[in-house]
This record gives sequence, C-alpha cells and structure tokens, in this order.
Amino acid sequence: MDAGLLRRVEDYIEALFAPPDPALEAALEESRRAGLPEIQISPNQGRILQLLAALAGARRALEIGTLGGYSAIHLARVLPEDGSLVSLEIEERHAEVARRNIERAGLGGRVEVRVGEARGLLSEMIRRGEGPFDAVFIDADKRGYPDYLELSLRLSRPGTLILADNLIRGGDVLEPRDEAARAVSRFNEMLSRDRRLDATIVPLLRERLDGFAVARVTGL
Repeated sequence: MDAGLLRRVEDYIEALFAPPDPALEAALEESRRAGLPEIQISPNQGRILQLLAALAGARRALEIGTLGGYSAIHLARVLPEDGSLVSLEIEERHAEVARRNIERAGLGGRVEVRVGEARGLLSEMIRRGEGPFDAVFIDADKRGYPDYLELSLRLSRPGTLILADNLIRGGDVLEPRDEAARAVSRFNEMLSRDRRLDATIVPLLRERLDGFAVARVTGL
C-alpha cells in the first residue's frame, strides 16, 4: 500500500479522534529537545490505549518502556483519582524527561517511573508481591518481549489486560532475519498458544504496517 495513503489515513483518524493536546505536544517537544528517539506511540495508538484501559476498568497499570512519558500520560489520564501507574525505563536520562513531562501534565502523583533493566525490575516486583495489575502495556526493547510477557503474567490476575506495540514491524515477523524480529515472532506465538490468554493482534496502518496486541488474562 502507498506510504502516502497510509499517512493520510492516519492523519484523518487523528484529526477526528486525537485533536491537538497541549500537554502531549509539550511532552513530544521536550523529548525532541532532549534528543530522545522519536519512537513513541502515535496519537491514535494513545487513544486505543486509553479506550482499552478504560473499558477494562483499570486502577493499577504497569508500563514496560517509558521513553519520554508520552504513552504514560495517555494511560494515566484514564485511571481513577486513586489509581496508579508504574512505568519502567532503562535509561535515567529518558526517565528524567518523562518525569518532567508527566508532572507538567498534572499526573505526577499518579505515575511512578522506575529506572533499571526491565527483567530485573519485574522480578523484584514479583518478589515483593506488587501485583496484580489491571493493565500492562509493553513497548520496550523488542528482544525482551518474550520475557516481559512471562513476567507480566506473574503480575496479573484473571481479567488483566495486556497490550503490546510493534508486533508486525513492516512484515519483518513473517520472515524474521534479526534478533529483534525473531523475539517479536516468538512473542506473537506465545500470545496465540498460551492457554492463560485470550488474544489477537490488530494491524496498524502507519508509515509502515505494524501491529498492536490486545490480550486478556483468562487464568493463571
């Protein structure tokens, strides 16, 4: 499909459902000034994230991969006043930018950004009995996706919503040739085969074809 058409369709949906938002635009600008990679979710994906978390009635959420806090702002906004989001980020510099963006959005009291390697942080959360979470969003190092899913399940309950981004990668998962694509392909297979999950992948039309996982934990 023509890349220009994909961009036009994305812009069309964004204009309808994700109009300009000062806090989100400020977060993007702050992240650019800080030199963070521009790999955050799109505004449309942010709306999907919000709607699904709201439909799940999420009060406690977990995010794996904070970057500049753009997705954290989307997710935290639909949590109740006494809700909470724990967001994990490997880079201290990214976490500092995210905290500023989250605070500017008025959500500092609802979001905790923790710094460290996700596997270690998740394992520590399991050890400390910090689960269960009502919603989990995975958008970090693709090579870690299979481990992130398994660890997230140990912090879940029946009914927990698990979401993940970048699962088609322009079609790379069809014939994976690098470690990241192979890991994502394994993650996708885990979603489809794990009896603890009811899941699917929703195709996304952006500059290239991608996919967004939607899964519900059915049993543990």
